[in-house]
Amino acid sequence: YRVGLYTSPHLERANERIRVNFAEIDDDTLARRLREVLERLPDDHELTYFEFGTLLAWWHFAHAPIDLVILETGLGGRLDATNLCEPLVAAITAIDFDHMEFLGHTLPLIAAEKAGIAKPGVPLVVMQQPAEVMPVFEARARELKCALRVEGRDFSLPADWALGLAGPHQRHNAAVAVEVLQQLATRGFALSTEQIRTGLAQTRWPGRLERFSGNPPVLLDGAHNPAGVQVLREALATLGPAQVHLVFGVFGDKDFRPMMKALLPTCAAVYLTPVNSPRSWQPRAFEAFARTLTPCVSAHDSLEEALTAAEAASTHPDALILVAGSLSLVGHARGWLRSRGRSPMR
Repeated sequence: YRVGLYTSPHLERANERIRVNFAEIDDDTLARRLREVLERLPDDHELTYFEFGTLLAWWHFAHAPIDLVILETGLGGRLDATNLCEPLVAAITAIDFDHMEFLGHTLPLIAAEKAGIAKPGVPLVVMQQPAEVMPVFEARARELKCALRVEGRDFSLPADWALGLAGPHQRHNAAVAVEVLQQLATRGFALSTEQIRTGLAQTRWPGRLERFSGNPPVLLDGAHNPAGVQVLREALATLGPAQVHLVFGVFGDKDFRPMMKALLPTCAAVYLTPVNSPRSWQPRAFEAFARTLTPCVSAHDSLEEALTAAEAASTHPDALILVAGSLSLVGHARGWLRSRGRSPMR
């Protein structure tokens, strides 16, 4: 099948957000679509960056011969720009605390916003959730008369299926993906079991437990909230590096304290860096807090400076440099690593 994909945020280039069969929209096509959309909008439009990007993606998909589109919501679901679509299947992965100023300060409130993507009669596929969250989805499914499929109750990933993505949490993500495919099969988009297994084994996702070559190797992970950091910590336990040198930066709208509490005590040294954005926390704003968690902390003026310092200090034969705290930071690191001749490891 020809499949459009719309995701956010991007790591290095806005082109990453709009793809057809893995190929990013090229610069010339992006510029043409941009002009076409602007010509059709009033000059005083008040679309946000994400709303405009969603419109641009849909305009492109409307002109590209495709069979299906995968849309990732930007924030929440109920009021998200992507929620204007009428899907064949809707899926919700892990619910946790993030963007509370918009989505609410309890898990049921956040879940209610996420459940806003459910549509009448459209199957809703849901990952295993905390106990207080499931009644929200069950009530929404009853209201809309849509089939609710819950991981662990209605489906699970076979234990012997191999994944191309690292980390135990990816088995839950993969289970949801496979169930979505099963639902699509009832709507005319069938795949064989072997095709699905091959797809899972070959899947790659930049910036999510992505390892770059070198001595020491560098692990990039876009964990940018407490839930993501906890998943990262669990994944590190399975990867087993003897010594982790953490390069950490975070946006100013994030509470760095729970993230640091979960991650810093497991690291041999920490290198604080700003994210390349005016929205970034400056390292010295949380340096003192970091020192309450681990003694070996240094603050740097740039990611390049922090990575260089981490490389110089990572002399242990089983050392690993970890970059985390922001997807924007990870995207910046990917570009820097490639400029130095490093490449992702398979």
